[in-house]
Amino acid sequence: MQTKAPMQRPKTSYKNFPMVPRVVYGRGSFGQLTDILLPKRRNAEAPFIFLVDDFFEGSALEQRIPWLFNDQIIFISADEEPKTQQVDALVKKIKNDFEEMPSGIVGIGGGTLLDLAKAVAIMMNNPGPSSNYQGWDLVKKPALYHVGIPTISGTGAEVSRTAVLLGPEKKLGINSDYTTYDQVVLDSDLLSTVPKEQWFYTGMDCFIHCVESLNGTYLNAFSQSYGEKALSLCKEVFLGDLPQKESEDKLMMASWHGGMSIAYSQVGIAHAMSYGLSYLLGTKHGIGNCLVFQHLDRYYPRGVELFNKMKEKHGIQLPKNVCADLTSSDLELMAQISLSMEPLWENALGRDWKKHIDMDGLLSIYQRI
Repeated sequence: MQTKAPMQRPKTSYKNFPMVPRVVYGRGSFGQLTDILLPKRRNAEAPFIFLVDDFFEGSALEQRIPWLFNDQIIFISADEEPKTQQVDALVKKIKNDFEEMPSGIVGIGGGTLLDLAKAVAIMMNNPGPSSNYQGWDLVKKPALYHVGIPTISGTGAEVSRTAVLLGPEKKLGINSDYTTYDQVVLDSDLLSTVPKEQWFYTGMDCFIHCVESLNGTYLNAFSQSYGEKALSLCKEVFLGDLPQKESEDKLMMASWHGGMSIAYSQVGIAHAMSYGLSYLLGTKHGIGNCLVFQHLDRYYPRGVELFNKMKEKHGIQLPKNVCADLTSSDLELMAQISLSMEPLWENALGRDWKKHIDMDGLLSIYQRI
């Protein structure tokens, strides 16, 4: 009797990352949220918790949120980067307010709210504090059902497996297979209220994602296909003259594709260094990336050239002398935070990245910001 030869294990182990399993796209699709959530409601005592950017408090959008029974809407300021302490406080509040576990968490807003919602959904089912999960693949139990609804485009938080948080000792994401949203609603009608400068800074987050992914050592055909599409869309949006609605549609798709690109590769130097700015100064992620990226022509010459053209076209003036009053110990702390982001540096400069950048090199860039 002939038997099959044992299957040989592949010599290479490939990453098996999750994707968002369900996504609805289209103008007005926010109106389908009632139908989306209804099958996920376990009972009338298991609420949905809506975490919403406080920009929308008292707005028409607030009136459209389909809260039922004892659902709760919590308005949260996006003026500061999301923090681990903030996540822990929200989880404590929700558990104290309700005897039964919620049916799910819904995040409505930009990257700050989307990352907060992902982190809260994780911590509802995992013992705290949330700072224990800052890193790669540290989460042990699946998150509570969670839905992401972006109201600004660029961060890619709606599609990524990361919830970036500012912790007591570092700024680092909860990177896990359980972080990814179960459902995303992409309604570009929600983008119409974004202020111009915020539109630019957040859009540049997407553009810089693409540049760093496409020029990184982690690049592969999968991430390249998404990165090239996102980069092309960014060029149309920020260097073209598109009607507003078409621009909104395309930037929303650029954000999605840019997030997918870095999910299968990694970001690079601008993101690593912006983490230092955020940790010490509380600099928002999008503008932090811009502040750093303008000085990285040595590493991303074509990307910086395009960035400068986009900045000039839209009349954007970046803040100056941001680091002028920092002490030497402040600057060194920022550099240490940045250098701790080893996967980002390895993607940017290769496995021997420490030979190509050091403390003095980082300090010289921070001093120019």
